[in-house]
Amino acid sequence: MQGIRVVVGIDFGTTYSGFSYAHLSNRIIATNNKWADQVSNTIDDEYLDQIENLKIITALGYDKDFKEVECWGQSVFTIEEKKSVYPVELFKLHMSDSDKDKDKSKNAHLPDNFDYKKAITDYLKEMGKEIKKTIKTRWSGIELHQVLFVLAVPAGFPENSKAILRKCAYDAMIINNLKTWKLQFTTEPEAAAIYCIDNIPKEKISEYIKKSFLVVDCGGGTVDLTVRKLLNKDELGEVTIRTGGLCGSTYVDNEFIKFLENKLGKSAINSLKEHHYGQYRLLIHEFCKNVKFLFTGVEEEYKTYELDIKKLSPKLKQYVTKQHSDENRWMIKLGFDDVKKMFDPVINQIIKLIRGQIDQLDKDDTCPIMFLVGGFSESKYLQKRIRENFKEQQITVSPRPIAAVANGAVSYGINEKFIKNRVLKYNFGRSTLRPYDENIDSIDKRRESGHVLVFKLLAKKGTIVDVDQKFSQTSHPENSDQEQMWYQILITERDDVKYPDEDGVIKLGDFIIDLPDAHLGKDRKVRIELTLGKMEIQAYAKNEYNGQEYETSFGYHDKDLVEKILKEEP
Repeated sequence: MQGIRVVVGIDFGTTYSGFSYAHLSNRIIATNNKWADQVSNTIDDEYLDQIENLKIITALGYDKDFKEVECWGQSVFTIEEKKSVYPVELFKLHMSDSDKDKDKSKNAHLPDNFDYKKAITDYLKEMGKEIKKTIKTRWSGIELHQVLFVLAVPAGFPENSKAILRKCAYDAMIINNLKTWKLQFTTEPEAAAIYCIDNIPKEKISEYIKKSFLVVDCGGGTVDLTVRKLLNKDELGEVTIRTGGLCGSTYVDNEFIKFLENKLGKSAINSLKEHHYGQYRLLIHEFCKNVKFLFTGVEEEYKTYELDIKKLSPKLKQYVTKQHSDENRWMIKLGFDDVKKMFDPVINQIIKLIRGQIDQLDKDDTCPIMFLVGGFSESKYLQKRIRENFKEQQITVSPRPIAAVANGAVSYGINEKFIKNRVLKYNFGRSTLRPYDENIDSIDKRRESGHVLVFKLLAKKGTIVDVDQKFSQTSHPENSDQEQMWYQILITERDDVKYPDEDGVIKLGDFIIDLPDAHLGKDRKVRIELTLGKMEIQAYAKNEYNGQEYETSFGYHDKDLVEKILKEEP
C-alpha cells in the first residue's frame, strides 16, 4: 500500500453500476450518489430515487457508427426518444462463456460486429471520469497513482474475465500500467461477504466467529453465492466453491417481454426493440416501477395492473398484426398469476443455486446464517420464497444491499489480508512432458524428442488454499540448447484428464521461463511455483542447483503467443 491514499471499489454491474471510496487516513467508506451530466427526465428517475442514486444504469449511447459515446447511464434512455443516440447495454454478459448461457447474446442489446470489450472500455472510461472528479472534489491534490482500485467480478464468470477487465481498465485510462498492482480484483460474493461482516455490531461479532454463513448476491444480471466462515475477527475463510448464474432481476424483465410477445406477437416486439428502443425500454420501466418492485407474492396484496400500450408505446401499433390487435385492444392486464409466472422461473434458479451451496457442505458443517445482498434481494417475493424453502436458516437482508459489493470491495482493498483462504473452483494442472509409452499413448501423441505432452495435476478442485500458498513442481528442458521453457496452465472440472487437448480442458494461461544458462544442457532442474489462491495467479521459477531465480511471466491464454512459440519449437 506504499504511496496509496485512497481506495476505490467498483461494482461494474450488468444493469446498474456504482463505486465507493475511502481515504486511508480515516477509512470511512462512502458510496457515490452524485452523477454528473445526467438528464433529469429519465425513465428510471423514480427507481433511482429509491436507491438514493447509489448506482447508474450500465448503458451507453453511441453515434450511428458506434464509435463515439454520446451519452451514458441514465441519459441514454429518456422519455422522448433520442433518434441520434444508439443504445448499447447488458454487454457485461458477454464475458460469460458458459454453455448454459447460450441466450445471453440475444438478451444483450449489441449491434452486429460490435466488440463487447469496446463497450466495457468505454463504460469504464466514463466511470473513471466520475471517480476522478469525486476524488478531486473530496480531497484536493490526490493523483491517480495514489489510488488503489478494486474491481469485483462475478463468481460464475470464467477465469480470464479478470484479464479482460484489466485490459479494458487500462484502455479506459483508469490505470496507467497494464500489470500494476494498483488494480486488484475480488469476487462479488466475496466483497459482499466482507460487507456483511462489516455491518455486524462490534459487540456481537464474537457470536459469528467459527460459524459458516452463506452470502447470496442477487444483482440485475448475475446471482453469486459463497459460503464463508469467520475464522476470527480479522480473518475470513471460504468453505465452498463459489458459484453463480445468470438469473438476476433482468431475467424477470425477460419473462415480461415473453408475456408481451404472446399477447402482441414476437415480431412486433422485436421490431419495436430494433427501431424504437426507447419505447421498448419504457415498457420494461413501467413494468418494473408498477409491478416488479411492488410484487410480494401475496395475492391479497396484489392489484391488477393495466398496461396502456397506446400511451406508453405508440410506435408499437404499426407492427402489431390485426389478429393480435383485435384480441388485446391495446390495454393489457397483468394479473397476479401472470406476474408470479414471470418471477418463478428466475427465483427457482436462485433457490437451486442456494441448495447447491448447502449441498457442498461437509456433514459436520452447518450454515445457520444467510445474508441477502444486491438490488434484487429487496424483492419481497424473492425473500418470501427463500424463507419458505430454507426455514432452518437465519435470513438477513443487509442494510443498503445495493451498495454491498462496492463497499465490500473497498474494505478488501484496505485489508486484503482479511481474506485468509479461498476454495479452488477447478482442477489446476500444467502441460508437461514424459517419455512416450506405447502401452498408454497413441502414436500420434509422440513428439520428435520421444516425449508426450501430458496433463499434470497441480491442485485439486475443492481444495481450500491459503491466499499466499504456493504450488510447486520441478521440470527439465526438453532440449539441450533451450533458452526458454513454456508451459500451459490448464483448468478442468474433470477428474480423469490425461492430456491437455482433451474435451473439458481449458487453456487458462501461458507460463514462460527464461533459461539463460544454456551451457548446462538438459541438466537444469527448474522449480516452478504458482499461487492459485490469489485472484490473479502469480508465477515464480528458480534453478534447483544454484538457487538462481529465473525471469518468469504468466499471462492468460493468448492464441497468437502460443502459435509463435509452437513455430519456434524444433
